[in-house]
Order: sequence, then C-alpha cells, then structure tokens
Amino acid sequence: MAERNSTGLLMMLEPSPAIAMSLPVEVREKLAELELELSEGDITQKGYEKKRAKLLAPYIPQIQGVEPSLQKENRIQMSQAAPPGSKHNKSRATNTRDERFRSDLHTEAVHAALAKYKERKMPMPSKRRSVLVQSSVEACTPPDTSSASEDEGSLRRAGRMVSSTPYQNHPAPNVEHWFNRVIQGSSTSSSASSTSSHPGGSVHATAAVLADLMAYTQIDNHAAPPDVTGLLEHSLHVDRDRPPVASVKVVPRGYNHSGVMETADGVPVNSRVSYKIQQLLNTLKRPKRPSLREFFIDDFEELVDVQQPDPNQPKAEGNQMSPLAGEPLGVVTNWPPSLLASLQRWGITQPRSPCLTALDNAGKPVYTLTYGKLWTRSQKLAFTLLNKLSTRNEPLLLPGDRVALVFPNSDPVMFMVAFYGCLLAELIPVPIEVPLTRKDAGSQQIGFLLGSCGVTLALTTDACQKGLPKAQTGEVVTFKGWPRLLWFVTDGKHVVKPPKDWHPTIREANNEIAYIEYKTSKEGSTMGITVSHPAMLAHCHALTQACGYTEAETICNVLDFKRDAGLWHGVLTSVMTRMHVISIPYSLMKVNPLSWIQKVHTYKARVAVVKSRDMHWSLLAQRDQRDISLSSLRMLIVTDGANPWSISSCDAFLNVFQARGLRPEVICPCASSAEGMTVAIRRPPESGVPPPGKAVLSMSGLSHSVIRVDTEEKLSVLTVQDVGQVMPGALVCVVRVEGTPYLCQTDEVGEICVSSGSTGVAYYGLPGMTKNTFQTIPVRASGGPISGRPFTRTSLLGFVGPDNLVFIVGRMDGLMTVCGRRHNADDVVATALAVEPMKFVYRGRIAVFSVSVLHDERIVVVAEQRPDASEEGSFQWMSRVLQAIDSIHQVGVYCLALVPANTMPKAPLGGIHISETKQRFLEGALHPCNVLMCPHSCVTNLPKPRQKQPEVGPASMIVGNLVAGKRIAQACGRDVAQLEDNDQFLYMQDVLQWRAQATPDHPLFLVLNAKGTVSSTASCLQLQKRAERVAMALIEKGRLNPGDHVALVYPPGIDLIATFYGCLYAGCVPVTVRPPHPQNLATTLPTVKMIVEVSKSVCILTTQAIMKLLKSKEAAAAVDVKSWPMVLDTDDLPRTKRLQIYKPPTPEMLAYLDFSVSTMGILAGVKMSHAATSALCRSIKLQCELYPSRQIAICLDPYCGLGFALWCLSSVYSGHQSILVPPLELDSNVSLWLSAVSQYKVRITFCSYSVMEMCTKGLGTQTETLRLRNINLSCVRTCMVVAEERPRITLTQSFSKIFKDLGLSPRAVSTTFGCRVNMAVCLQGTSGPDPTTVYLDMRALRHERVRMVERGSPHSLSLMESGKILPGVKVVIANTETKGPLGDSHLGEVWVSSPHNATGYYTVYGEDALHADHFNTKLSFGDTQTVWARTGYLGFLRRTELTDASGERHDALYVVGSLDETLELRGMRYHPIDIETSVIRSHKSIAECAVFTWTNLLVVVVELSGSEQEALDLVPLVTNVVLEDHYLIVGVVVVVDPGVIPINSRGEKQRMHLRDGFLADQLDPIYVAYNM
Repeated sequence: MAERNSTGLLMMLEPSPAIAMSLPVEVREKLAELELELSEGDITQKGYEKKRAKLLAPYIPQIQGVEPSLQKENRIQMSQAAPPGSKHNKSRATNTRDERFRSDLHTEAVHAALAKYKERKMPMPSKRRSVLVQSSVEACTPPDTSSASEDEGSLRRAGRMVSSTPYQNHPAPNVEHWFNRVIQGSSTSSSASSTSSHPGGSVHATAAVLADLMAYTQIDNHAAPPDVTGLLEHSLHVDRDRPPVASVKVVPRGYNHSGVMETADGVPVNSRVSYKIQQLLNTLKRPKRPSLREFFIDDFEELVDVQQPDPNQPKAEGNQMSPLAGEPLGVVTNWPPSLLASLQRWGITQPRSPCLTALDNAGKPVYTLTYGKLWTRSQKLAFTLLNKLSTRNEPLLLPGDRVALVFPNSDPVMFMVAFYGCLLAELIPVPIEVPLTRKDAGSQQIGFLLGSCGVTLALTTDACQKGLPKAQTGEVVTFKGWPRLLWFVTDGKHVVKPPKDWHPTIREANNEIAYIEYKTSKEGSTMGITVSHPAMLAHCHALTQACGYTEAETICNVLDFKRDAGLWHGVLTSVMTRMHVISIPYSLMKVNPLSWIQKVHTYKARVAVVKSRDMHWSLLAQRDQRDISLSSLRMLIVTDGANPWSISSCDAFLNVFQARGLRPEVICPCASSAEGMTVAIRRPPESGVPPPGKAVLSMSGLSHSVIRVDTEEKLSVLTVQDVGQVMPGALVCVVRVEGTPYLCQTDEVGEICVSSGSTGVAYYGLPGMTKNTFQTIPVRASGGPISGRPFTRTSLLGFVGPDNLVFIVGRMDGLMTVCGRRHNADDVVATALAVEPMKFVYRGRIAVFSVSVLHDERIVVVAEQRPDASEEGSFQWMSRVLQAIDSIHQVGVYCLALVPANTMPKAPLGGIHISETKQRFLEGALHPCNVLMCPHSCVTNLPKPRQKQPEVGPASMIVGNLVAGKRIAQACGRDVAQLEDNDQFLYMQDVLQWRAQATPDHPLFLVLNAKGTVSSTASCLQLQKRAERVAMALIEKGRLNPGDHVALVYPPGIDLIATFYGCLYAGCVPVTVRPPHPQNLATTLPTVKMIVEVSKSVCILTTQAIMKLLKSKEAAAAVDVKSWPMVLDTDDLPRTKRLQIYKPPTPEMLAYLDFSVSTMGILAGVKMSHAATSALCRSIKLQCELYPSRQIAICLDPYCGLGFALWCLSSVYSGHQSILVPPLELDSNVSLWLSAVSQYKVRITFCSYSVMEMCTKGLGTQTETLRLRNINLSCVRTCMVVAEERPRITLTQSFSKIFKDLGLSPRAVSTTFGCRVNMAVCLQGTSGPDPTTVYLDMRALRHERVRMVERGSPHSLSLMESGKILPGVKVVIANTETKGPLGDSHLGEVWVSSPHNATGYYTVYGEDALHADHFNTKLSFGDTQTVWARTGYLGFLRRTELTDASGERHDALYVVGSLDETLELRGMRYHPIDIETSVIRSHKSIAECAVFTWTNLLVVVVELSGSEQEALDLVPLVTNVVLEDHYLIVGVVVVVDPGVIPINSRGEKQRMHLRDGFLADQLDPIYVAYNM
C-alpha cells in the first residue's frame, strides 16, 4: 500500500463565528477582494494565505503554545478542535479485515489531508426509502474475499471516531464533528416516508444550524443570489416563470414556521430539496479553479479546451539509461533438454519422491502425488487423448491441437496430470477457470479465446463436471460466447493403460507452442499468450538459478496453480528440479488464513510463494497461534511485490513474525507479467546481493512520469520497495509509455521491456498486437536501435534505481491519464482504503478505473458498502474519499459509487473483475445504492463560454447581410385579395343564418363516441335553432347585455358549438373552458375558477351534471363555490320565438376570448375580433380547399387555438362536414380516430401529438388486426398535427412507418404551427410541395446560426418544416434584442403579420406590462411600416428548390422552439428538447425526461420505467451524455416515477410546473443526486 508520511502541524486560523460577525466592515471587504483575486487567478494560493493571515491576525487569539509565525492557515476552514475528552488517539483495532490493507502512516497522511478540507459542504442526495431496502444479508452470496469465520460485527469501534492512528501523540482534528452538524437532519435516511413536507422541528433545527454555518462561511460580501425559489410574492422576473397556482403560500420574512426555512442568503425555502440545492449553490459559488477566459468563436466551432502543459511541471533531467543485463544463465551439464525429459527422468529414477501434496478445506493432506505416479498417469492420459477419442473413425485430436483445462482450484493433482498429459501427447493445454454460471464475469471473453484457439475438447474432473450447469439432455450447457465443447473427465476409470510398446515421444525443446496462458486486458478482452517449449524451459532454468532451488526442497504454494507465478513455480520449475509442492487451496485460505504458515511450519518448507494479501490475512489471525516457527524459510516470494500496498504488508508481516523465526532478508518481492513472465526477483540472502532498497517518491512527480525524492509535501508521497535484480540471461530497459519506444532517462518512469529467451512469444491469433508487444525495438534519443534483439513490453511501469535494483510503481492496465497527468489505479485504491474503510466498505472491496468522457479520462471509484453501514455515514465517507484523493493525488474523482455488498463482479479468486465492473457502470447495470458525481471540479476542458458581440447598428447589419450575399429572411403565403371575389364582410353568426336558410338539412357536425357510433349530429338548421334558444336564455333568464362575457364549460360536443353561436347571437363574448375532471377536482377546478375570474365572465353556461359538480362538496374543498357567477344549464331550454340577432357595429369588435396555459405555465387570454375570426376561417378554407361536399375528421381538444377554430368555426364558415372525435374517447378505444378516418374515407384529418402518440404506442403491434377489420388509410391525403412547438419528427416518422401497412401515404403526415398571437401561421393544406426536412449543426444553433450538414453527421439535428404559410400571412425572422431583420442563415424570433392575428391579450395572469409589444411591434430597420406580432418562437426561413402553387420557389419555415423555454447557459442558447432527446437515448429505462435551469444549475428530471434499483445507474449516464453531446454539466439529476412530468392537453411538457413542483418538493422523487 502506498505509504505517505505526514509531518507538520495542522493549524486552524479561522475566526470563530462570534469573531467573524464582529470583524470591521473594511476587513470583510478586503477579504472579499482577496477571494475574488484568488478565484480569478490574479494571486497565488500562497500569496492569498499570507495576505489573509495578516488581515485576520489581530482578531484571532493565538493558538496555545504555537508561534504566530507558524500558524499556517488553510482556506475557509470551519474546523473545530477536538474536545479534550474525545478518544482520538485510540489505536486502530487489529482485527480489522479487508482484502487490501493500509499502512497506518498512510491513514495518518490521509486524515491530515482531510483536515484541510473541512469547509467543503456537500448536499446529501435524497432517496426514497424503498430503494434502500436491499436484499437481506442472508440472501447475499457468501463472501469469498476473506474468511467468513471472523465476526465483522466486532470491528465496530466504541465512540464516534474519525481518525485512527497508532501514534498517541498525533491527535487528528475532528472532521466528523462538522459533518454530523451539517447532515444530521438531512432528508435521506431520516425521512421514513417520502412525503413532501416535514412537520416537526428537527429539520428546522438542522436548518438553523446550517444557516448559521453558512452565514459564517460567507464572510465576504457576496451579493445574495436572486430569489431562486420563486416563492416571493413581488419578484417580477420570477413570477414570469411561474404558473398561476393559487395554492403557493407566501411566508413573510419574519414569520418563523417549522415548514419554511431561510438560508444564509435570506431566501425562504420550502422544505428539503430546494434547501439542499441552496447548499449546493454555496458549494459552487467559489470555483476551485479560476474561471475560463471568455471569447466569442465566430465560426461557431466549439473547441474543447485543450489542457496546456504546466510550464512548471517537473521534467526528467537525468542521462539516458543504458540497458541492464542480468547475470548469465549458468550451464549445468546434467540439465535435461526439455521439461518432459526431466519428468521422465524423475518418474523413472525417483518414482517414490513426493511431487505434490493436496489439502482439503480443513487443511488435512488428501493425496500426495509422487513423481512415479505423475509420470504413469500423464502417459495414460496422453495415450487416451490420442488414441481413444475419435469421431467417425477419425482421431478427435491431432498433435498441436489446443485443449481446455477446466479444473477447480482445490484439485492441483488432477490439473498437473492433465497438463503434463497434454504435453506428452503434443497437445497444447489452455488452462482456464471453472465457469460456475452462464453469467460469470468475463466468462464470455474466455469463450471467445477458446473459439479463437479452435478448442473442441475440455478436460475436467468428475466432481467438477457434475457441478457444471446441465441442459435438459444432461449435457453441459454451452456457455454464452463459448464454442461447442466435448467434456472429457480425466479420472482413473476413464483413461486406459497404454500398451507396453507405446512410448510418448520426448523431443528436445523445439519452437512449438508448449501452452497458452490467458490474460484479461484493461478493456476486458481476454487474450491467450503463447509460451514455447524453449521459453518454458529457459524460464524454469532462470527461476532455479535466481531462487537457488535444489532437489527435494519443499515449497509452499498459495497461488493459483493454473497461471502466472503459481504455475511457473508450483507446476513447471518444481518438476524440473524435483521439488515437493504443498498446494494451499484458496477455499482453505478463506476458512483459515493462517493455514499456509502452519504448513510451512509442519513441512519445514524452505520456500513459500504468496501474495501480499495472504500475508495480510495471516496478520489478522496471528494472535491465535503461539507455537509456529518460520525459521525453515529461506525465501518468501511475494509475487505482487510491485503493488503499492505490498511494502506495508511485508513490513507488518515481518514485525509480527520476526519473533517466530522469520529473518528479514528472507522476504523476496518479485515483478512479473503474463507477457514477460518473471522480470526481476530479489535474490535469497546467500547469493551475496546488495541490500534491499526503498524509495520515497513524490506523487506529483510520478504523475508527470518523473522520479523525485520528496522532501517538502509529505502528504503525497509513495513509498516503494525494490523487486530485486533482473532475471538471469535477461536484458532489461525502460521505454516511454506512448509513441515511439525511446529509452527513458534515468530519473524517468516508463514501461519495463525485457529481452530474454524466457518470455511469452505472441498473443494467439493476434499478429498486429503481437508485433507491438513482443517485437518492440527500443531506440535511443538519436533514433538508433539499442540492440538487434527484439524486446517484450511487460506492461509494468517502473525504473532502475541504485545498485541496479528494479523498482515498479504501477501497471499499464491501471494507468489513468487525466489532464495529461498519469495516475495509478492501485495508488488511488490505497488512498481510498486509508479513509476508515472498515465502517463502510465491505471487506475492502474497491475498484478504480477511468472512463472517457468529453475527450479526457475521468476517474471512477466503486466500492461495496457494508450491509450495516448507514447511508449518512457512507455519504460522509464518500465525501472524505473525494477530498483525500484530491489532496494526495491532486486529481478530481468524477464519480464515486457504492454498491451493495457482494454485488461487484468477481475475478476467479475473489478479487474484483475491474473491466466487467467498468462495463456494467457504462451500461447502467451496476445498480449502486449511493452515487456521488463531481463533474464541476473534474471537467476542466469545456469549450470557452461564448461572449455576445457588442451591439451593432442597423447599417452594419444590412451591409453584413448584403456582403455575405444572404437573403433577408422573410416570406408570405398567397395573396388573399386576388383569391376572394366577394368583397362583403361576413360575421360568423350571419354565415350560420345564411346556411340555415340555404341548406337547412346539410349535416355540419357528427360527434362519435368510444364505440365508433354517432352520438349526436347537427345540421345547419338544427344548430341555428339551438343557438337561438341559448341566446334567448341569456337575454331573458340571465338578463345579460351585449358585450358581457360568458364562460362555456362543456365536454367536447355539439352543445359547446351551439352555445358559442348562441352567445354571438345575443351579442355576448364566449369564453370556452375545459370542464373540471371529476376524479381530479383539486388540480383542474382551480384552473376553471381562474379562467372564469380572469375573463370577468358574468355567467357560466354548462350542463346539469357539471353544474352539480361545480357546486358539490368536493368542489368546495378546492375553491370557494359561493363566489361562482350565475350558472345556467342549457340541457332543457324551451323553444323560442324568432330572435333579433345582435349585429356588432364594426368587425373589429371582440368576437370571443381564447384562454390557454402556455408551457411556461402562464395563463393568457387573447382577444379575437370578428374580422380576425372570419379571416382565420377564410385562410384555412383556401389552404385546405374546403367546400360543402368535403368531410374532415378532427381529433383535437376544442377549447383553444386552432383546435377550437377547426371544431367550432371552420365548418360553419366553409360548409364542410366535420367528424368530431373527442380525444378523451381514445382512452377506451385507441383505434377510434383511425377507424373513423377509414370509415368515412376522409381526405383531410387533424390530430394532436398526444393522439398520435397514443396510436403509435397503443396500435403499433396491432396493424394486422386493424387490417383484418378493413381499416384502410389510403384515402388520407393530408394528416396534420396541430401544435405550438418544434415538429416531433421521430413521432411523425414512426406513425407513418407503422401505418404504412394500412395504406397511409408516407407523404401524408405533416405539422402545423400556431401560437397565442396567431392561431394558424402554417398549415400543410392539400396542394403545394411536400414538407421538407433539413439537418442542422446543433452547435451552430446554440450560437443562433443555421448551418446545414449532411444527414447522420455528428451533432446533427433533423428538423421538419412546420407546414406551408397560410394565405394572407407574412413572416419575418427578427433579432430578439435589436429587433432588426435577420438573414436566412440566422436563428431568430418568428414575427407574423396577417388579418387573422389576435388583437391583443385580454389579460396575462400576473404580468401585463411585459407583453405590450407582442401584438404590435415594428422592425428597427428595413420595412419599418408593417405592424408585426411576435410569436415568441425561434425559427428560420429557407428557400427550397421546390416550387409552390404560384410557380415561385417555395420558402419553408422551420420552428426550432419557444423562446421562453430556451436555456441560456455558458453564453449559448439551448433548447430543452435537444438535451432531453440525448438523455432519453442514454438508458433503456428512461421513459421521459424534462430539463430546466434553476439559477445557474441545469436540473434533469428523468422518469424511470424500470425497477427502482436502476435509479442510481442513471445518474452517471445522464451526466455523461449531456457532457458529451452538449458540453454542459448537469447540476441535479432527479429520478421520478413514470407520469410525474406534467403534460398538457396538447401533449407538451409543462417544464415550469415541474420546476415549481421540484422546488416545493412535491415530486416524491425516487432519488435526487447533486453533482458537485
């Protein structure tokens, strides 16, 4: 483990709260200035600290016993010294148990580093209880990384302890005290229920503590942020974003209510979520690094900021290293010519000599294999394999074929027989792990390896074969990704004795492959490393010479005998020199970690081959054993001596066991890799080598690949031990990691390369990778090769130190390059393990890897959480780990995740399968129970924010347009004047009267019910009669006067239409209102009430049923039912005498009011004059060629906008028949609309996006059934989606594709565009060119430019034209700020001028002044006469190659999105829908998504359609995809249930309602993550 020494005092020079408040104003101002200078990079940290200390010195009492000059001050510390009674100096419990181990020195260094960071606040994530209910501990798979015999409960320490250092004289500052204060009443584990309000005072008390803390932290005079919660009554700019929800209570400042708290900045905050975001804001207020320089990129290419190398970073200064040669391989005359020859020799000459002793799980010897037995059994197996296995009389195996060896770790005897049996048969063994289940981590990759090696046969034991999963036929199942295998059991009864005259051929070692060892790469792919016969022999020679092995020595092997050092020492070299191997199975080590030491004692073993973890485990149990002696050991080979934690376990092991006869010089670390085999090993003491070495290296230097012996910053050093000398007969050099393999300088870290006869030869079947790894030619700085021999890259990172000792500091597969600096995963693990892992981390299981996000690697730490760890405690631990890694490695952690115990994928011998863990993390399949993301501090290479150009005058803009040759973006529909012949103006009521006289029986309306039958109809005369009765009632019963406003509260149907015309007949102004939903009165009735009040309606017309509902007891709970105006029901009106129809004096008089709630939650009513109403109907009639013989089908809500106009006005004006399908009826019969279209052979139909979505989702799989019901859509010429948004191109395309089978033409579907100021700007109509689709560069769009790209380009966005511009409509694209016209390559606001523009807002609830210019505004230059209305939507015009009806080239209007909804972030304009589309794509369980900003934070709300355990998987994926696609950092990720994101009747997301629900904490989220 990496040891980092800590010296120096940690002082607190921070004003206490009382002092902070009493600082003079000028001192506080100076402090604030200093803060600013530091954040902008104008002053160094050191300078800042000096100046600040000077400023504060007079106000701070001296720290007792310390010179003022020594008082070192750390930035914004909020530390409390530990109370004298606290048990800080209690030494660490010795029975703590984890797979990796920590040095106490390092622990101390980490705690010292943590003490610096006490001021950093982190809001805790909120979680709903149900997510936390993990499966019970009993149900977990049994742990297999350490012995289960030890009681983990006993590890809990008494008292709340923070630091555990073994030195009595080092009391560490109390970090936890602060954390406890901050996070006590937090809403995660403390909220037993997930309700949104917190009654009682505990939360408020915590809030008060927090508010205090924050107030003292903010000594500087930062201006208070704006009222971010939107709960203050008079704040205009906030109100604008808020819906008119009457239920929001405003609490005055002084009022102390337990549900409402105030933060430090005086912002009243309702409940926990908004409060914690305020906390987050305070965390983010002081950026860690100076803010980025701003500039404007005119060609809108967003360039990711490339990290410039720091000019002060350390650089290598030494001479170029020269290759280092090991001693020559000794020539011994009687050494056999091959390994098989030595097996034959010992088998015949020393048959009784023991070769291998196998132990059972109790540690008892089960079987001892002698050399004689090994020889005869191997021969039997070789004969059987070659002669007794056949298919169709052909032998199954030929020499050179590959055979899989699948043996459990507990059966070394059978493995050894099978291995040598294959060698004797000249087959190539491929040892692999036993696949336990189909889903084993990495098992699929092993299958690919077997497939690529052409393996058809697997050898195994009887017991193992019985344990493998079987198919129904009784055969072993084929595992995922595996080739079909024949399984052969090698037990005695299945093999036959060879005839007397059969002898295996024993050749000299030729260049054939001997065996293939598998290795898993950093990315998770499995490769086979081929080892030739000469290499195998040479490696055994080199090991024998280096370790001084002699015949009949006893060696204790704790490692996996199938690969690596376990195979090299315990199976190959042991046979070469006739040694006796005691093989300790992993299962025994789990039960009794001391077993290997006991066996060394019992068998008087001379050599033991172990890993550091075996030494560590035995340390934890050593107190039980008194009577063991290790004096027989002459070599304790530590095979992972290259790991950063091996040195501390070697030292600790020696400390304990020196008393039991262990000599210090016996410990021999070595370095090896699958490619280079053994590279270096410390020699046994008798070989007269220099003493072992230690190096204390600067962590920061290592990150720049430079060796610096550290003196200054003792917190961040790495202590490494040497791994001895180079192997005999090998030549070693160190080369640069990337690019050309140049030799390193002597003080530079690089990859160790080795040239010898005893390395691997190739990656099987991968010639390209083989050339790069096994045939590297290192070159000198001059460019010349250092030797004619090829070298093998070992993937070990290190350097050659004094006395020619080799030092290893890491491995290539653990290398993470962040911002150009290199970090080693193992070092980061070591630091994380030093932060009190025993309380929170299950058995020390921590994985560290990097993922690539936004062109750089980002560090991810995943740990298993103990089943009994509290969530709050774990969160504290996580935040401390972040701080420790930041302090010691100077690198930010991108994501820290805790997963439930025993759920990380395991490697064969219980370690963590890193690549599989990484894969699951990226796929969102890790299912963490806690996640902390820190993109704000890690991602420093975002593109520079855009700075708007200074104001430009009109002239320069015109010149710019002309010079660039761009057209001014304006277009118009056909000219109405030429098309209309009758000049006389017609009022709608006159038209109805005329139709009732001219064609009394012509059917105008058919309303369908859910069954598809006609529920009601109206001909011209019937409609006229009903309208007259309504008018009579209004005048006689209601005593209304002309000009009075009347609210019409009806379900969709004929009643609504009749009462509308009744109001016009009586001279009243109708206001259509959607009736309240009987099951949801609480939310729908207040809107009805509000519209009635705001529209100043003096009377409500409705049905009897709704009238009862309005006055019911349930309604009284939601609104004041006594304050309704007069309510009349129109169900049974008497017949009337002839009525004198009211004639308005001018067409400009108000005809009706159109009320709707925008997606921003603003309720607005627009005034439609008689002139505009008739003009609208005329434009629609001309565009769609409507006349009395036509039928159109409408499936829209009839309450506002174009839906209302098509439902109530259009048929009366044009005389066509309308088939009305109320969208609510689709809930019980999804195919109703399409059936109606087919049945009535409709050519033109209108629907909404929500209807289209229902059909796509509900009928997508049923097109065959619909076809059988004779539904045919080939009659449809145009199907128009009525919307006030960017066309949803994916939905329209899916709809067209699905119903193509029912005859729907792919050209039929199009969209319309209308808005508050003009209900219908564009409508596809029946003639004219098809709608066009273009592809835009999304990055350019953020800069308000329009740049076309090819389909499928990266960052491309497809946009569909919003329909053809209606007759009489003129459109121009204007700059939102300068109000000047724009060229067609710019994105701007769509302005519209037409006879059917609304004449103004009747009222905008909450803000009248803001919208004065929406209806009558003029361009600042160009055509300054025309009066335009501003739509509030961004879009652009583009002249296409198509021609329209008049023969002109067609101008297409593309709507990009609502101006109000755009997010201004980093100086650019983002459209929420683009971010949402990326997020929905990132994981299959995200059903819907909505984003909004809150102050400067981007909040992403996702609906989770999968199980709740997937909730936390989404947090990193959402953060990644938004960073990658949009270069934005997500501030908060909220995971909610499906259906929480509010959608209005038009199918549009109500993001502002969602935002308010979020701030008022009404979403009941599954999880809320705050990204740091």
